[in-house]
Amino acid sequence: MKRTLRNIVAVLAGILVGSFVNMGIVMISGSIIPPPEGADVTTMEGLKESMHLFLPKHFLMPFLAHALGTFVGAFITGIIAATFKLKWAVLVGFLFLVGGVTNVFMLPSPAWFALIDIALAYIPMAYLGGKLALNVRK
Repeated sequence: MKRTLRNIVAVLAGILVGSFVNMGIVMISGSIIPPPEGADVTTMEGLKESMHLFLPKHFLMPFLAHALGTFVGAFITGIIAATFKLKWAVLVGFLFLVGGVTNVFMLPSPAWFALIDIALAYIPMAYLGGKLALNVRK
């Protein structure tokens, strides 16, 4: 039972920490790459209406938020999990992937960004985070 509880805590901690990393990057992104002139990024409706103003550079920070949030979440999960560390880490990546796919439907973005984000920001980053966690614990 102790292992099961530890694995559950590992996944929950990974999701929580990964979400904080994701949102932290999203929150500071406007100060690193300012939104386009005239874009309202304060509401989901404003963001949807302003999406046509965004250049490729404006998608860098969202991609980094998704990728690094997933990576850190998977890494934390891999560190904490008692058994099957890599599998639990990849589960965290899958859960973030579900959120990413949901985001693609809620907030229309260019197809190129959606494809790159879905293909590279979640499962590959979770795998890398999980593998790194395995190496840290040796």
